[in-house]
Amino acid sequence: MKIIILGAGQVGSSVAEALVSEANDITVVDTDGEKLAYLQDRFDLRTVRGNASHPSVLRQAGAEDADMLLAVTQADEINMLACKLGKVLFNIPTKIARIRSFDYFRYPEIFTEENLAVDYTISPEQALTDYIGKLLEYPEALQVLDFAGGKVRLAAVRAYHGGLLVGRELKTLREHIPTVDTRVAAIFRRDRPIFPEGHTVVEPGDEIFLIAARENLRTVFKELRRMDKPVKRVMIAGGGNIGRRLARSLEKDYEVKLIEVNKRAAENLAKELSRTLVLVGDATDEELLLSENIEEMDVFCALTNDDENNIMAALLAKRHGARKVIALINRMSYVDLVQSGQIDVAISPAQATIGGLLTHVRQGDIAVVHSLRRGAAEALEIVAHGDAKTSKVVGRAIEEIELPKGTTIGAIVRGEEVLIAHHDTVIESGDHVILFVVNKRMISKIEKLFQVGIGFL
Repeated sequence: MKIIILGAGQVGSSVAEALVSEANDITVVDTDGEKLAYLQDRFDLRTVRGNASHPSVLRQAGAEDADMLLAVTQADEINMLACKLGKVLFNIPTKIARIRSFDYFRYPEIFTEENLAVDYTISPEQALTDYIGKLLEYPEALQVLDFAGGKVRLAAVRAYHGGLLVGRELKTLREHIPTVDTRVAAIFRRDRPIFPEGHTVVEPGDEIFLIAARENLRTVFKELRRMDKPVKRVMIAGGGNIGRRLARSLEKDYEVKLIEVNKRAAENLAKELSRTLVLVGDATDEELLLSENIEEMDVFCALTNDDENNIMAALLAKRHGARKVIALINRMSYVDLVQSGQIDVAISPAQATIGGLLTHVRQGDIAVVHSLRRGAAEALEIVAHGDAKTSKVVGRAIEEIELPKGTTIGAIVRGEEVLIAHHDTVIESGDHVILFVVNKRMISKIEKLFQVGIGFL
């Protein structure tokens, strides 16, 4: 697939890295020559220096025969104009725009084919807000992901000393939770994947990915580990796009405090937010945190634009008694390093966003993609089509399907019914199949596995 990426920032660079490894023809456009040179040195891709909304620059990038345009610059207006030009001048089939301002989403009609011709929109800020919201709903989790419109959830939890499964084989899980069907989709031990089988023994520190129907996930957590107290008090460091959105989404249900270093920005936030207490100050100021009773906070979210400030603020908050700390880390190489220490959850904006983009790049009828483990693993929701003659999966029990190495089918959604996958579960046409893939190099094999044969009409 020939893809043009407009913008070489964190999102654009991360998308380029993810897509270039999958035999796509990638061209990145940006005005910053240093960023482009860095990408060209690291990856097998083309770069074009220039304004992403200029027709001549798009033409130079190969827009005349491009399959997809990903407009992910920092400017909404440039992204939208580029999509419009991609349609009017070059008839690019798929056009995706990054939109940061919430105001544009109030008028979805502006994105239609007749107007700005944006086929799909992505919002890293909204993706992060939703991501953090789920972590507050399940404070025991490291990550919570939705499939099939929220009918199924995949959650990552850390195994701890004294936990129910630690030192026991996975096949005993059914004995402990006889009334709820769940499955371990994957285990990561010291950052390496362990294929989950019945005889696999869980060790302390293992990162376990559990899949269950949404209504059952809370029960699964109760059985598997100590339950954290429900979240009531949240402190947010940083009043930018992400911090503001998060405060606005949380203030109806939680007690929220927001720290913003810029006085004028803080005054504007205080006017916009009705129930959030807005404080002027530096979140790395130890005295400020103590004076605002950081030890009483259930969750502290460091969401400024500075990675180092976020790390320091989160460490200070944890040191002084905040129950759970979350840090926004733009540099993806820092994420696993930071999260393995005192910071409970480290989030990369690009990582939270990239799954939505990959959904449109993957071959076949793929409904959802979640990128995991800094892009090394993926969780997919694929719709099965065909019949026993034209499909390699339809009409077959899971144990009969030749899945690529390291791939697990975790659940199947059939209409409104959620089926946790077992060896004898038979896949039917129209099923939404949820897979966990520990090695993304296997993705192309999975796509081929779900392709319908030529005889299917």
